[in-house]
Amino acid sequence: MKALSVLACVVAVAVASPWQDFKVQYGRHYGTAREDLYRQSVFEQNQQFIEDHNAKFENGEVTFTLKMNQFGDMTSEEFAATMNGFLNVPTRHPVAILEADDETLPKHVDWRTKGAVTPVKDQKQCGSCWAFSTTGSLEGQHFLKDGKLVSLSEQNLVDCSGKFGNMGCCGGLMDQAFKYIKENKGIDTEESYPYEAQDGKCRFDSSNVGATDTGFVDIAHGEENSLMKAVANIGPISVAIDASHPSFQFYHQGVYYEKECSSTMLDHGVLAIGYGETDDGKEYWLVKNSWNTSWGDKGFIQMSRNKKNNCGIASQASYPLV
Repeated sequence: MKALSVLACVVAVAVASPWQDFKVQYGRHYGTAREDLYRQSVFEQNQQFIEDHNAKFENGEVTFTLKMNQFGDMTSEEFAATMNGFLNVPTRHPVAILEADDETLPKHVDWRTKGAVTPVKDQKQCGSCWAFSTTGSLEGQHFLKDGKLVSLSEQNLVDCSGKFGNMGCCGGLMDQAFKYIKENKGIDTEESYPYEAQDGKCRFDSSNVGATDTGFVDIAHGEENSLMKAVANIGPISVAIDASHPSFQFYHQGVYYEKECSSTMLDHGVLAIGYGETDDGKEYWLVKNSWNTSWGDKGFIQMSRNKKNNCGIASQASYPLV
């Protein structure tokens, strides 16, 4: 009987190990045993979703894989409410619009190879994606203008752009952030105004400005050809997407296509840094996210291109003028 009891304990430990490993890897500590059990059940449901999806990938039914990451103990509802902070507005009032023409464009673009993209950052549990999308586009534009890649302060935008309609960790818009930077005559560097992942008092210091803009351009709504032109000729472009699905929460590699994605209900700001085509002919957008390198393909994702604006990637795209 004693031997059976020992065996049962060994089996229990083995079964629980993925959950224990997750908690250790991501430093999870819960206030009560009840909360721990609940989070374990969420984790196990997410793990099953990942395994089921990857089985479909092996069968050729889907074009991308999933993996467990730091969001493994969050429901899809909690994930969307915490990580996605783009304030969707149905109608924009652009000052300038970029539209496509018949120009011949390169088949492959990746602005990382030109030095125009800073390393992947981490917004943590703050709905500040819009700020990271803003800085990413402006970092690229200033690099292309003066040859210096300077990491800019998302916290500056979180703390200081409220009068333009942005709401810090509760969400914001890239265009409104570009407006703030123009009127404010600049945005501080990341080094001088580091990220804190929470709303704070504005501490902008004009002596630490790393970049400024003179306005922005909106790309024609829903037109992937116009976005392609901008990415090829302008540089990294701020875009908004529907990132509310579990398939996005646990994306790993491959060309992301989500049939349930909306092209109008957008909730997450990211950065389009290129585009291309896989060896087997799948067209994609190369997108930089702000959820650390532990998410996706080292912090990046290939999103379907020319699939009827899947996830709305071309619905609200823009870039700053410098």
